[in-house]
Amino acid sequence: MMAYRLVVRRIWNLPVKDLRSPHLCAPSPALLSRSLSVAPRRSVSFSVQDHDDFTDRVINSNLPVLVDFHAQWCGPCKILGPRLEKAVAKQQGRVAMAKVDIDDHTDLAIEYGVSAVPTVIAMRGGDVIDQFVGIKDEEQLDSFVGKLIGQ
Repeated sequence: MMAYRLVVRRIWNLPVKDLRSPHLCAPSPALLSRSLSVAPRRSVSFSVQDHDDFTDRVINSNLPVLVDFHAQWCGPCKILGPRLEKAVAKQQGRVAMAKVDIDDHTDLAIEYGVSAVPTVIAMRGGDVIDQFVGIKDEEQLDSFVGKLIGQ
């Protein structure tokens, strides 16, 4: 989609005489229809804004939710975050992921007993189902997420 936007931006800024050039390569109609028909989808990964947001989007969620307690200064968190997002994406909307920065939301970290980061808590129906602290590899994360959704 980004490449398509770049092409459109370049074509938009060309003078009219250059648009008639035989060397100008326009995207095919099939590509245009595919690109334009992409419907906005609801993201299953989000950052928690405040305690009320956490209640609405995690506690009251119809989906099981992985809650990733992390910090900007945490090296292992920067490794685990993308792995978690990949594991959640594999589930194709059957699980959501909430990101909680412990420096911004200390109250939530204390409430859920987070004493080290990264800490990941699996929740379903507002109840804590499972949790872990530290880094896990992709296979371990897939297994963890699978248990949460009942696979």
